[in-house]
Amino acid sequence: MTSAPIMTSPRSVSQPIRTLVVDDSVVVRTVIERILNVDPHYCVVNKSSSAEQALAFLADNKVDLVLLDIELPGQSGLAALPAIMEAGAGVKVAILSGKCEEGSAAAVEALALGASDILSKPGSGSFGEQFPQALVERLGRLFDDDVQQVRPIAPPPPPQLATQAATQPLACLGIGASTGGIHALGQLFEALDAPLGVPILLTQHLPLSFTVYFAQQLARMTSLRVKVAATGDLLAPDVIYVAPGDANLQLRKGLHGRVTIQLNPERTPAGNLPGVDPMFASMAEAYGAGAAGIVLTGMGRDGTVGARAIVAAGGWIVAQDEASSVVWGMPGSVAGEGLTCALMEPREMMAFVARRGKVMA
Repeated sequence: MTSAPIMTSPRSVSQPIRTLVVDDSVVVRTVIERILNVDPHYCVVNKSSSAEQALAFLADNKVDLVLLDIELPGQSGLAALPAIMEAGAGVKVAILSGKCEEGSAAAVEALALGASDILSKPGSGSFGEQFPQALVERLGRLFDDDVQQVRPIAPPPPPQLATQAATQPLACLGIGASTGGIHALGQLFEALDAPLGVPILLTQHLPLSFTVYFAQQLARMTSLRVKVAATGDLLAPDVIYVAPGDANLQLRKGLHGRVTIQLNPERTPAGNLPGVDPMFASMAEAYGAGAAGIVLTGMGRDGTVGARAIVAAGGWIVAQDEASSVVWGMPGSVAGEGLTCALMEPREMMAFVARRGKVMA
């Protein structure tokens, strides 16, 4: 087996990312260790062949990252995930599995349980030159997203919250999320005590193959109706419309104020599909000051341009706080632009939205 080339991740830290690799294949464990240990930003501190071994190690050792296979002897990686996250006390878990595409339902469930990302693992005999670079870069983003990479050496000032009061009752709520978003959505909808009485639009960055399973998982999180959005859908209150993985969820306002969904297959300028920006922008156009958005954990800046459109139309934005985010890229970006009226944990958001959304025009 050839040695992995030396690469660097986008993260700049004084201490390497302490990594635990959990996979039943000795070949895979060895290859992953070689890939990561030649990068100065990572240090594989343990390799386990089962979930039980991993939990035993975590009982006495602190790690920053766990690479976890779903298929393991004994307890599966999926079944062990909650215990691993609890034992790891804030550890980030990336599912590394060769069954990600075929096992989309399991992958979505892993994300709902709190996994930070899902990575596709090639067969033990097909680790090519592209996989090592892709692995290091993908993992690096979990610790140093695009927003963090361009920060100056001096820490930036704390975000300035938008202070203007809502001027119209809530008419439509949009939610955008990426890395770590499914787990955050579970917390958000679990805390929804009563229906808001408005349509809810949702864009979560996921491949098309995950869309149906994601919608099914979401339906288990809430009593609201969940529907994969389709062109021509007439928006109805207390229905969650999920953007499919191959189109932006946008709106069209017709005669008598009827608002319908118009799917758009074009990628955003930043390359996102589906994108939060076009969803938010179309909400601003259709609902004006009655539009509100929630930006949850995720890499990059998707949602910032659209949030600006909502705020310009008189609407408002709530973003997830840094402490509870897997990656504070998307919420950090809107917060840094001064577009948010509040920063909070997902479980606090729906109560806030309900209170603010009752403002009488």
